[in-house]
Amino acid sequence: MALNLYWMQAGGCGGDTMSFLGTESPDVPTLLQTLDVDLLWHSSLSNLSPARHGELLEELTAGTRPLDILVVEGAVLQGPAGTGMFDARAGRPRKDLVAALARRAGHVIALGTCASFGGFGAGSETEATGLQFTRTHKGGLLGADFLARAGTPVFNLAGCPCHHDVLGNVLLALAAGVPIALDEFQRPLDWYGTMVHQGCTRNEYHEYRVEEEAFGEKGCLFFHMGCQGPLTGGPCNKHLWNQRSSKTRVGVPCFGCTNPDFPAAAPFFATGNIEGIPTALPKGVSRAHYMAYKVMAAAAAPDRLKQRITEV
Repeated sequence: MALNLYWMQAGGCGGDTMSFLGTESPDVPTLLQTLDVDLLWHSSLSNLSPARHGELLEELTAGTRPLDILVVEGAVLQGPAGTGMFDARAGRPRKDLVAALARRAGHVIALGTCASFGGFGAGSETEATGLQFTRTHKGGLLGADFLARAGTPVFNLAGCPCHHDVLGNVLLALAAGVPIALDEFQRPLDWYGTMVHQGCTRNEYHEYRVEEEAFGEKGCLFFHMGCQGPLTGGPCNKHLWNQRSSKTRVGVPCFGCTNPDFPAAAPFFATGNIEGIPTALPKGVSRAHYMAYKVMAAAAAPDRLKQRITEV
């Protein structure tokens, strides 16, 4: 039996949709057909009339038509003053519609960092929140104890945008009935359980503290250029974008876009540091030990790294 999927666009830029449309192996229609997923509605892909779409929503919220998977893209806007009227549909706050659909859904997916944690609008007058988190605080729109009809919490597929392979593989797991292990922020461990730093082509430069203070070279971007890779769980150097690249591979620092506190209140291209050592270090790392290790590592750096020569 086909799985019914409804895709809700909330307060976001549509970047997660654009990412998903970049799915190549297989492409989106083939993926949905292979998984036997019936896409009931997507604002950019569906051609239902407004009247028929309204009827569909009535059927789903009333429970007369099953809803197996609800995908929400974008933050839920609760402003002004908790009314939700900054984002309304047919005079009804979208937040109420999201909550009604979530109560009926077998599984709920928060697609992207905005839907997961509130993103850019969190803490602003829009009162943006994620479905089950607001930044690092559990609760969000649906509440800390929310479980979908299948007994699962919200799956937070963070990213700005979420990598299309993450969504495709989560849909595959749900269709196959395979349990999905989650981290403390309800992100699937298979895709968020390793650091972006792992798999980075600049790792050897990092280990020997061969640092960059300007763009255009091969060295590490963590110490001065704002790279969040050692602090960020995500698949970017595991599932490459367009099957070939990532930010760090093209010389751009990781912005930490899968983290609950993204975007951080700090410049993207600068690292806060004390005596050249970043103020934010990977979890469990002692600052004193890190400083001693990096001083010794820099002294032992091979000349080929200092000269930015990559061995083939």
